[in-house]
Amino acid sequence: MSSASSDVSAARSSVPSLPGEVQLATSFPARDAVPAAMVWPATQPRVLIAGETRIYTAATRDVVSPLWLRAHPGEAPQPTVIGQTAHVSVEVALEALNAAQAAWARGAGRWPTLRVEERIEAVERFTAAMVAVRDRVCRLLMWEVGKTWADAQGEFDRTVQYIRDTIETLKSQDRDNSRLQFREGIIAQVRRAPLGVTLCMGPFNYPLNETFATLIPALIMGNTAVVKLPRFGVLLWDPLLDAFAAAFPPGVVNIVNGQGSEIVPPLMQTGRIDVLAFIGSSKSADAIKGAHPRLHRLRCILGLDAKNPAVILPDADLSTTIPECIKGALSFNGQRCTALKIFFVHRDIAERFTAALSDAVDSLPNGMPWAPGVRLTPLVEPDKASRLDSYLRDAIAQGAAVANQARGGGSHAYTAYHPAVLSGVTPRMRIYHEEQFGPILPIVPIADLSEFTEYMLETSYGQQAALFGQDPATLGKLIDVLSTQVCRINLNSQCQRGPDVFPFTGRKSSAEGTLSVGDALRSFSVRSMVAANGNAAGKATVRAILDHDHSNFLSTDIIL
Repeated sequence: MSSASSDVSAARSSVPSLPGEVQLATSFPARDAVPAAMVWPATQPRVLIAGETRIYTAATRDVVSPLWLRAHPGEAPQPTVIGQTAHVSVEVALEALNAAQAAWARGAGRWPTLRVEERIEAVERFTAAMVAVRDRVCRLLMWEVGKTWADAQGEFDRTVQYIRDTIETLKSQDRDNSRLQFREGIIAQVRRAPLGVTLCMGPFNYPLNETFATLIPALIMGNTAVVKLPRFGVLLWDPLLDAFAAAFPPGVVNIVNGQGSEIVPPLMQTGRIDVLAFIGSSKSADAIKGAHPRLHRLRCILGLDAKNPAVILPDADLSTTIPECIKGALSFNGQRCTALKIFFVHRDIAERFTAALSDAVDSLPNGMPWAPGVRLTPLVEPDKASRLDSYLRDAIAQGAAVANQARGGGSHAYTAYHPAVLSGVTPRMRIYHEEQFGPILPIVPIADLSEFTEYMLETSYGQQAALFGQDPATLGKLIDVLSTQVCRINLNSQCQRGPDVFPFTGRKSSAEGTLSVGDALRSFSVRSMVAANGNAAGKATVRAILDHDHSNFLSTDIIL
């Protein structure tokens, strides 16, 4: 059985029976009820290797949308196949790597030795072509991963803005680095140089934005790349392949898709990957890194697991706290590394908080992503509901309760799921320790803040935390503790990544390297310098190279 068939079988096993499930099932429309402007566009199972796009028919996989449709009103919804994606062999993946390595040419290739402004011009050409296919990319993003239409457009626009901010930041950095320095009899110029061949692997939840957050800085700094697409969120790349091929020299960008466990280890085992840019689980990252024969030569930029907590203090203003918690926990159904995934609530306010949170959760519209105002959409992973159920069963068996069960909390039908507010969570339960990556909101009642701080000292996660309260002394003490445990502390606001000029990273098992507009440029490059004796002869040599533009690297040209 193919992976696509297995996914469909797992999704079919959710048959509505309870009232909440029946209500969820009715949100799946008939096929002819889909607005014409929202229908998914046609794609082809293509790859990009060595500057050429090609249709790959040797092996393909059906792409099944989480948005099931009914053939006719009144009938049960059925899985919707919206396209096919290439399922490349190890040999084809290695061909992509060979193309990237040829373009790198041990650092002497055309792309890594271009002037910075020429690489910027290539990225600008690509961006213009990308914007021209915005509608197609957004519709595919909506259909394949279940983003609301507004969120799909938001991800696209944010990605374009990220590219433009990257360009402007690189211009600024390059202007600063163009100056010559004189120190202790030495004349020098310190600039940033590329690292080599990069393997980029983005996540399914933000398949465009998160992948581009590593790919674009890698490319603009002069690296070449092989992009292995995520399990979900592959079709949206098809409209972009021609833009990549036209904007960049052959082999600079190579894009393939296939079973990661089959094609990624052989790529790493060659030892010819210089940079790994990966966003996913720490377990997967460890396995991928471990396949590389020379780890000391491998630069890693990793976005990994997170179990971001919120602390609700007795003086928290629930009128502002609840909306922030809802956005933090349930934006894109909680399928974000930056989502709030556990709530430590002081006992003095726990009952009121749980009731208010449940009311807010149950008021969120659940439906198809093109419907105005919809906040909850079907889950992209076909087996996700059963995995969420396992957390609920484990917690309930040990004394927890679904606070909004009477109103459908934890109900699911096919790929639709109503979020569960889980009260009475304790350290004995799996969900206390493990990242659920979905719409369960675990509430841990605490009598003393030491219970929370002990959790933070022991957990293997260290991305962000959110503090809700008013007393500055209490908040100040928590900030001091958390500053050595996480990398972003949010005061009376949800955890989140942006703005992209701020550093995005984590401690412990949550990240390696830092992603922000400026930090990413540094992550995908290394400082390199040209130095000469500061005597007359040394100065004359440097001046002759500069005056006649003999070097692309040693240059004082200013990019406007």
